[in-house]
Amino acid sequence: MKLISVNVGLPKEVTWRGWEVSTGIFKKPVKGRIALRKLNLDGDRQADLSVHGGPHKAVYCYPFEHYDYWTKELPGRELPLATFGENFTTEGLSEDVYVGDQFRIGSAEVVVTQPRLPCYKLGIRFQSDDMVKRFLASARTGFYLAVTSEGDVGAGDEIKPVARDLNAVTVSEITRLYVIKRYSPADVESVQRALHVAALPDSWKKYFADRLAKT
Repeated sequence: MKLISVNVGLPKEVTWRGWEVSTGIFKKPVKGRIALRKLNLDGDRQADLSVHGGPHKAVYCYPFEHYDYWTKELPGRELPLATFGENFTTEGLSEDVYVGDQFRIGSAEVVVTQPRLPCYKLGIRFQSDDMVKRFLASARTGFYLAVTSEGDVGAGDEIKPVARDLNAVTVSEITRLYVIKRYSPADVESVQRALHVAALPDSWKKYFADRLAKT
């Protein structure tokens, strides 16, 4: 497992459907090594901190392997690295990773916290209203990392496992549990395990706890 690309960008104003919108989704690969801090990479910022960024979303990862899928789904469209607004384009690491899994990348250490739930700004990036729905339906969401130990990272760095979360709830399972309408007994068991994942943010735990209370 390794980093294919490290990508950063600052918010900029764009026009969408007649509105001026500030977004940090437009990122570009950087050369050399860059500092990874508790809230973000140096040179990277988010526009709307009420839904983006923060300690649980310091880094957004997107698997390089998904680019082949989108190349087929979006024929004729160029898809350079960082197209999906990711900070880390990764190789060998997918949504099958457990929430709570810990890794060392460069001299930094990180932990998987949650999947990405796309917002309308992904539609802005692709100039397509239906891209948000297609992205979520694809189950190729990518995932967020929190930084447990600051350090520096660079393209080509190995992604080294440090510890696996014993609750064994994958990123893809969290996404599935979020979108399905009804919980089976097996789903309830999965949700209960998810509630014990220390790295899963409280907002997700509240959502799942509320769902369980209505089951």
